[in-house]
Amino acid sequence: MFEVAYPDSLLSEGEQVVAHKHPHFKMLIFPTLALVVTAVAGGYLAWRATDFEEPWNTVVLITVAVVGGILIIWLFLAPFVRWRTTHFVVTTDRVIVREGVIKRTGIDIPMARIHSVRFEHGLVDRIFGCGTLVIESASDEPLTFDDIPQVEKMHTYIYRQVNDNPYDDYGAPGAHPYDPAGEFEPRAGRGEWYGRA
Repeated sequence: MFEVAYPDSLLSEGEQVVAHKHPHFKMLIFPTLALVVTAVAGGYLAWRATDFEEPWNTVVLITVAVVGGILIIWLFLAPFVRWRTTHFVVTTDRVIVREGVIKRTGIDIPMARIHSVRFEHGLVDRIFGCGTLVIESASDEPLTFDDIPQVEKMHTYIYRQVNDNPYDDYGAPGAHPYDPAGEFEPRAGRGEWYGRA
């Protein structure tokens, strides 16, 4: 969803960020609905509190405010902070995942250890433009990352870094239909071809 710069201080020398994403905003739909429902219900109960006599109307108002505040923190603020502090970063050397504020967790997957990468997305994910990314690395169980925005692009970014080929199959020697012998190579950034010297 949002793509912001990843701190250079956390990168190795010569390492560059290819893509940096937070989880898709889809994960905030239910927390946002919970916020709206809590606010509406709290407003209604606060309005009805005026029907009580002193000091019970004050007690009801305080109770509504405290319960409403707890629900907002639990159902909306905590998921929002979790979303905002979760980072999925693809660099030229590794895949980086960071999440959490108080309890910070992270995982780094070197590109050299990645055996395969695939994505999955159902109808709802396709509507929102997100999906699940599955990364299989050497001697480890596959790692699954949900709600990745533009999951197909992220899949392509990782695939290209793993194969060390910025042009994917299109740019591989012999991939061009008129160049079966691999005598030409792509012109950087333009998708054109020119002969090797």
